[in-house]
Amino acid sequence: MSVTEMKDRIHFLNTGHSDCIILESAGHFAMVDAAEDTDFPPEKPSLNLPGYEDVVVDYLLTHCKGADGRVHLDFVLGTHAHSDHIGGFDTVIDHPEIDVARAYLKRYDPKTIFFGEVRYWDNTEVYTQMLDACRRSGVEVVQQMDDTPFMLGNFRITLLNTAYKKRRFKYGENINSVVMLVEKGGTKVLLAGDLNYKDGDERPVADRVGHVDLLKVGHHGYVGSTSFYFAKKLAPRWAVITNTYKAVYPDVRLKLKKVAKSEVLCTADLNGVLATVGPNGQIGFTTDIMQR
Repeated sequence: MSVTEMKDRIHFLNTGHSDCIILESAGHFAMVDAAEDTDFPPEKPSLNLPGYEDVVVDYLLTHCKGADGRVHLDFVLGTHAHSDHIGGFDTVIDHPEIDVARAYLKRYDPKTIFFGEVRYWDNTEVYTQMLDACRRSGVEVVQQMDDTPFMLGNFRITLLNTAYKKRRFKYGENINSVVMLVEKGGTKVLLAGDLNYKDGDERPVADRVGHVDLLKVGHHGYVGSTSFYFAKKLAPRWAVITNTYKAVYPDVRLKLKKVAKSEVLCTADLNGVLATVGPNGQIGFTTDIMQR
């Protein structure tokens, strides 16, 4: 890839009701979440869900290879220990044509999480699988994070909601979802992971970040995401939701439309969304980016 071909882009993949986002800037690549995976614990058959790990790998190999024919990811971020976010990471990290330099993954402790998740979900399994893949491949793992900005090409990256929280019984792992602010020349993009307002987590992020140009809506637009305060404070011109529009909670649709006055793009309806990031709030969009 020549210098003139280098872009500053954010790839929102179509992975159904799960998250996989690729950052691309000046020839550098990184990944935020890796979508739902196919495997599941045999004692939890309800988790036999469509997996997207092969789709994610195919996309990386098709769109993100360097001049040496390999995919180089400066870092990956697992926002939190849910399979619809980090389930595919072991496949990505283990792949022989993909190199990962660093993995950000907040620690997970099943003893401090809502008991229903521990019993019925596979948080522990996907968390362990990602860590094991990092160890096999010699990937540096960062579990103690802070809000010190760092660069990915032309993108200024800041991680928020990084402190580990104990909320036994009452709340699930979504309250530990790491949020990423991406900035370039006056343009601001917030990737909200599964952030929600049930434990008051949206307000400090909104107060810190203020207006953004593009919001990746928290928790796929489900109940508990995007409070009135969050929508008004951020007032994104565009809102990307990793879901179908039909599945987005009605009150979230209303707040995005009436309060934030956002244009909504749903990855599962549009077969993926590619955002090309310019300065001063300029963002261009391409849809239908995935193979059919």
